[in-house]
Amino acid sequence: MHPYTRPDSPVMCSAAFPDSSRLRRTAAAIAFTAIAALLSLVGCGEVVEKVEPRPTQDRANPANFVLDVDPMMRGTVASETAIDGLKPVIVRGYGLVVGLKGTGGRLMPAEVRAMMIQELARRGIGNPATSPEGWTPEKLLNDPDTAVVVVEGVVPPGSTKDTKFDIRVSVLPGTDVTSLEGGKLYSVDLRPGPLLIGSRQAKIIAEAKGNIFINPFVEPGATRKDAVNRLVGRILDGGRVTQDIPLKLKLATSSHTRARTIQGAINSTFPREPKQKNDTAHGENSDSIELTVPPSFVGNTEDFIQLVRHIPLDVTATEATALAVRNALIANPGATNDAMWRFRALGKRALPSIQDLYTYGEEDPRMAALQAGAALDDALVVLPLLAMAKEGSTENRTRAIELLGKMGFNPDIDLGLRPLLDDSDVDVRLATYEALVKRRDPSIAQLDIDGKFDVALVPSTTPMIYVAQSGRPTIAVFGNSLAVERPLTYFAWSNRLMVKADAGDDQLQVFYRATTDARAEIQLADPRLSDFIPFLGHQTTVEKPFPGLGLSYGETIGALHQLWRAGYIKSDFKAEQDRILAAILRSQKEDEQVIRPEFEAAPTLDDGTPISEEASDLATVAPPPPVDLPAAGRNTVPR
Repeated sequence: MHPYTRPDSPVMCSAAFPDSSRLRRTAAAIAFTAIAALLSLVGCGEVVEKVEPRPTQDRANPANFVLDVDPMMRGTVASETAIDGLKPVIVRGYGLVVGLKGTGGRLMPAEVRAMMIQELARRGIGNPATSPEGWTPEKLLNDPDTAVVVVEGVVPPGSTKDTKFDIRVSVLPGTDVTSLEGGKLYSVDLRPGPLLIGSRQAKIIAEAKGNIFINPFVEPGATRKDAVNRLVGRILDGGRVTQDIPLKLKLATSSHTRARTIQGAINSTFPREPKQKNDTAHGENSDSIELTVPPSFVGNTEDFIQLVRHIPLDVTATEATALAVRNALIANPGATNDAMWRFRALGKRALPSIQDLYTYGEEDPRMAALQAGAALDDALVVLPLLAMAKEGSTENRTRAIELLGKMGFNPDIDLGLRPLLDDSDVDVRLATYEALVKRRDPSIAQLDIDGKFDVALVPSTTPMIYVAQSGRPTIAVFGNSLAVERPLTYFAWSNRLMVKADAGDDQLQVFYRATTDARAEIQLADPRLSDFIPFLGHQTTVEKPFPGLGLSYGETIGALHQLWRAGYIKSDFKAEQDRILAAILRSQKEDEQVIRPEFEAAPTLDDGTPISEEASDLATVAPPPPVDLPAAGRNTVPR
């Protein structure tokens, strides 16, 4: 008997007591049977819930790009984001100039001609109901009074709809056009990126039209080789933005939490204004925040962008932040620009921390505080700014004058600026003139010449003529007594314009023919420039029967320049630099040197295809002929 068998138990066979190996085989069989049963249940449609393994969560947020943050900018929006749309947008298009006096041309590439025919037909040319009888797109392009041109402009970053900007117009390479003088640009659509034709064009964001202004120092009809380029002109305020230019913040590191923090900081600084449809900052996702330019910054989007970049992420510690920035500025005066914007972004609560810097001994920190105080309209900056305008470095003098020009009503500012119209530095005089015009100071008289241009009469003991080449067309005359010298006998423009007077004459005899075959007219004019310039530009009408020649803005300046070169106007002659071309060339140069991060909101073609960064700033056609431009912003025109 088995030693473990109870005496009263029945005798069992040996198979009832398997050894350990047999037990293991039996357990395996049972497990197999159970698995088979489960599989059969699944096959019959039963749902079996499986416990998934817990995923391993990667807590490290992906970096989109790396930012090199200056110590002065730590803790700001710019320390964690980059702005998509920070640069001005170069827009271009092909346009048609009409009203030329036989100086147009018909030569152009075949694909450009085909595109222009299609565009003119779309605008109603050739339709008897909308265009003169007999006119067709082909006839208009072949007319010697028209020319197809390249139209370019610089749209400020983040511009809103209806923002105005200047336009540059140039003839096509290889054309037979001889002059754009006297022409008018027919309405043209403008797109970002290169000049393309067909469906590969970018979307329309602006339009342009208006009278072309040729370089003011050209002799009308001149063909000499040394004449100023007449194949390039500009239209002051001739461009108009047709849709808002988007602005977006791209986070360096993807994070919904940081995106909400940045959005909250911006909206706290720029709460929604009346007639503003959306919040200033609207988070799209963990990578991007869309910006809306508040109505109060329309036309001044550059300042808005800078303020957004310098907003602190912690908006609850304004005073402590202002004090920290102040101390950092004193320790590092080279960071004046960023410090100034940081003070401005903090708002009026930063003023107590910077007011003692208004009279600080070192000029750069003082200027940073004064700039911020002026932008925040602190009345305490007026006297220190006037002192800076009189005694600072040339750059800071003109900057202080510009700041004073933007401040609110304050008679002390007007009275303090007026003496600077007699300053020995020409840049100071011009900056003062522009500031007083912005302030609508009554000491400067403004004359509207038939809506074509303005004449500004500036009280100054230093005679000067200043010609604006951007914004509102304006001729500024410094010195109330400035007049055409007598005696004189002067011939210009192939004898189409003659001016004569004897010594002691109170009036000038002016002989003028609009064209070589037109009837000549002789009129009398006052030699004082305050009267002579309006006489040159005014067109005599029944409503305004005053005498006048009806010259364009460019022709008026050309006549003045001719008299000045001949020595009959004793003054300086200054012309503003062509800012349009300068901005285009500067943008293209920066694109060649700077590698910029890629953003999602790149310019797109009509079919939705993104335009590359390189293609968006470089035209595919040959560049127009160069323009003879002085290097400085305001320059004396050589005799």
